[in-house]
Amino acid sequence: MPTLLLIAHCPSPNTEQLRDAVIEGARHPDIGSVELVVKAPLEAGPEDVLAADAIALGTTENFGYMAGRLKDFFSL
Repeated sequence: MPTLLLIAHCPSPNTEQLRDAVIEGARHPDIGSVELVVKAPLEAGPEDVLAADAIALGTTENFGYMAGRLKDFFSL
């Protein structure tokens, strides 16, 4: 079964809604069998990335650049 890793930094209700919509979509019956793993940026590590078949990243942006903890994830 393919694995989708969702790494989402959700500092606001709007980004929480976006994360929840991705989760709902990944679990939709038309998608088929996909194992969904949802982690916050500081909880995810290289082993999670290596184990995933696909990765979805979510965060806010400031002046066209990713904001928040997702930047910290990339520095691990």
